[in-house]
Amino acid sequence: MGALEDSLRSISERVKSHSSSMATEEAVKTAVVLPFLHSLGYDIFNPFEVIPEFTADAVGKKGEKVDYAIKIDDDIGILVECKPLTTVLEKKHLSQLFRYFTVTKAKFAILTNGKTFNFYTDLDEANKLDARPFLIFDITDLNPTTISELRKFEKSGFNVDSILATAERLKYTSGVKQVISGLIDDPSEEFVRLVAGSVYEGRITAQVKEMLTGVVKAAFREVIMDNVKSRLTNALADTEAVAQEVVEPIEEEPDIVTTDDEREGYMIAKAIAREVVSPTRIFIRDAKSYCAILIDNNNRKPLLRLHFNRSVKYIGLFDGDQEERVMIDSLDQIYDYSERIRATATKYAA
Repeated sequence: MGALEDSLRSISERVKSHSSSMATEEAVKTAVVLPFLHSLGYDIFNPFEVIPEFTADAVGKKGEKVDYAIKIDDDIGILVECKPLTTVLEKKHLSQLFRYFTVTKAKFAILTNGKTFNFYTDLDEANKLDARPFLIFDITDLNPTTISELRKFEKSGFNVDSILATAERLKYTSGVKQVISGLIDDPSEEFVRLVAGSVYEGRITAQVKEMLTGVVKAAFREVIMDNVKSRLTNALADTEAVAQEVVEPIEEEPDIVTTDDEREGYMIAKAIAREVVSPTRIFIRDAKSYCAILIDNNNRKPLLRLHFNRSVKYIGLFDGDQEERVMIDSLDQIYDYSERIRATATKYAA
């Protein structure tokens, strides 16, 4: 794993193991927020870079403070407001951030309770903080997509335009996902009537509504599972159909042996990337030091590298400017990086 991912996983485990001791805002700051900022490369020991208890004269309420302000290139770039772990984050907790956002040069604001992190900017109106976050994540449930987005906030590569380029899509995607998740867990009466109305012709009494709500909830989950199974089945069928094309080692190095793990890793990568590029464009090319998975059999289009010729296995990812190696314990863990592998395939999709 990369340095950022290592740090975030460590914080994640801390929250899972010691959440009971994070009942106060100060505990959240010490155990989660400061380590989180440090993982992004900010000097938490430099009060001129990570400014605690930040105040601004023009804010309008004397003595009101924001927990942290982060300076980037000598200007306030990010504001951070912390709450106790038990706090359910709501719009009312944005009051300080709203005011400070308009009187500083900050472009982003973070509201967190140490478990949930909400990232805000000004997509709706310039210099006015949006009421809805563009990025929400639970640090105890990290995924490759979230980690990829957080990399944009690292001090070493912080770029406002790069973040804003995907912020609007993230904002609405996140909102829609929340709505869908809510409908799966607790379908509204309107949704039940809309869906069940086309298959149930009788009068919807209270008893019928209760029955249909359970049916809709179960059917919703089954549709998702059926789609997942269908994709996996199709992906495996595609990889088996072309397996014979890729099992031969390259002629220049006849002493190379492509292992079963490398073949399986290739098939997993192909199953993941097939949503973006045709499986027939994905090739395997083995070498002494690593096994390369390429688009169009072109060394300039690396999709994934399998560093399996040692006791500890690594995969090489190429969604950034250069290869990033991450350690895996099993081949199944390649699926954890599906979004990043698809992002790489997208670069070569045309």
